Amino acid sequence: MRLPHRRRVTLLRSTVLAAIVLVVGYAGGALALPDPPAPVTANATYFDGLGQPYGGCGLPQANLDSQDFVALNVFNTPGDYSYSTRPVPDASKIGMWDNGHNCGRWVQVSMSDYCTGINDGAPNQLFCRNGSWVADGYNGGTLTMLVADSCGDGNAWCRDDPYHLDLAKASLNRFVKDGSTLTDLYPNHWNNRHVNWKFVPAPNYSGDIRIGFLQGAQQWWPAISVSHLANGIHGVEYFADGTWRAAAMNGDMGQSYVIGGLTSGATQFQIRVRDVTGALINGGRVYAFTLPCSGQCSVPYTPVSYTTSGGFTASPSASATGSASPSVSPSVSPSVSVSPSGGPARACSAAYRITNSWPGGFGAEVTVTAGSAPITGWTVRWTFANGQTITQLWSGTLSVSGAAVTVGNVDYNRSPNGGASTTFGFTGTWNGANDVPALTCSSP
Repeated sequence: MRLPHRRRVTLLRSTVLAAIVLVVGYAGGALALPDPPAPVTANATYFDGLGQPYGGCGLPQANLDSQDFVALNVFNTPGDYSYSTRPVPDASKIGMWDNGHNCGRWVQVSMSDYCTGINDGAPNQLFCRNGSWVADGYNGGTLTMLVADSCGDGNAWCRDDPYHLDLAKASLNRFVKDGSTLTDLYPNHWNNRHVNWKFVPAPNYSGDIRIGFLQGAQQWWPAISVSHLANGIHGVEYFADGTWRAAAMNGDMGQSYVIGGLTSGATQFQIRVRDVTGALINGGRVYAFTLPCSGQCSVPYTPVSYTTSGGFTASPSASATGSASPSVSPSVSPSVSVSPSGGPARACSAAYRITNSWPGGFGAEVTVTAGSAPITGWTVRWTFANGQTITQLWSGTLSVSGAAVTVGNVDYNRSPNGGASTTFGFTGTWNGANDVPALTCSSP
């Protein structure tokens, strides 16, 4: 049985500056491995979870769009277990990780044959030896998963099979077949099975991207992560001194880029994003935001609110091969409750959306939208009906009395213009049920 492996890079300013590599689209070199045929049969292993503070794509695990996630191989070096240069400069050695360029994409994974033999990842050994591959009742169990990490270990699992998938261990008993969840796949029916997988459009597509600053980010080192993606991410561009410039990827963490301000050292930013096809998302939509931290950002991930301009509003579906639509809504149902309040000229409304969910925990986002005129502050209220609690909240001020929750604005998101929106988010706990509450929004 496989011993869970762990890879991690702790990403702070002093260590990352030396590792920054400019990677936008495919400008830095050829892709060694194209997208696999649909689907491809591959070896599969599991790992326990993302390291701290970030996964290989540059996001903490709590901020992923789904807790069902996978890691892809960094290196395509069968029989060579010592090569370790990252990002990989030799196109012939680039694995499906593609130096981070496949971060944020989604894969549909289906269980295939079980290995009856030894499956220990030993160098220069078959993935299943002294046994055979056999079909059983778990073949065909399917789950859609997010690319969120990299597999760079020096073993046969992460080197010999170019299409190898490393699956989140907690997801192994969440595969579904014929409408039923295969809750007993792991451990007795696992043994590092074969899987069939392919890249697929983002499921339940809605909304727009999310942007957050990394720990240590500040005006002279504005390192961000871009997530909630419709069709992956192959580049970020920032507007500075009157022109668009290509941002440098943070090492090979494919959703993290180091941008620049509108002028040197500024704390106001404008970016646009390119998807896996190299196309600007949403017709070149521009995202404008301000550094929310005083000095340096002190926590691993600080989300920001933004305003948008230009581009277009895309259709609510995504194509795995076409240009991107706004963003990803994870496999959890994006239920929404909207309730306007206040006077006609100073009204606001609030929409509540569950962004991800895992046993005992969940993430949610609330979008506050001004009415026809700007507002000068807002307050959103709701009451949890199922005993949920909030464990961490960002971009708002929190007050709780029993099940009653009140969230007010902070300085940087207090005054959206008429028709404009801002967001706050939180993580919480739930047990048994997680109904979407009815919201009220008020402004002074």
